[in-house]
Amino acid sequence: MTNPDPNFNKQVQRLHQLTVYGRWGFVILSWLSLGSFGIWGLREEFKLWQQYFTWTAVRYAIAYNFVPAVCLFFCIGITGAVLVWQSRNLFSGIPSEERQRLEQQVRKIKAIGKRHPLWKWVIK
Repeated sequence: MTNPDPNFNKQVQRLHQLTVYGRWGFVILSWLSLGSFGIWGLREEFKLWQQYFTWTAVRYAIAYNFVPAVCLFFCIGITGAVLVWQSRNLFSGIPSEERQRLEQQVRKIKAIGKRHPLWKWVIK
């Protein structure tokens, strides 16, 4: 589908850039909140691991400090997922399904007009 607006591709690219910033912002907020809680909760185990690192010590630290361990695993998982997503987009380009979704969102932002919160970043 052709679009008569010559700036349409730029607008789609800006929306994609905002998506990238949003994902990395979520990763940073996760590390600042959940990651710091997880590291703080496992601080005693880190001291033990520096002296005597064994996989059994890691296993017991996870088992007996379950919530801090889950917080750290969540942060590591989210960071890895965003890295893989962004690497895929950089090396092989944005997939057609995602490109169509971005184009649809740009059309929706244009239809709503200046009331849309992303109007000034995407359209202007």
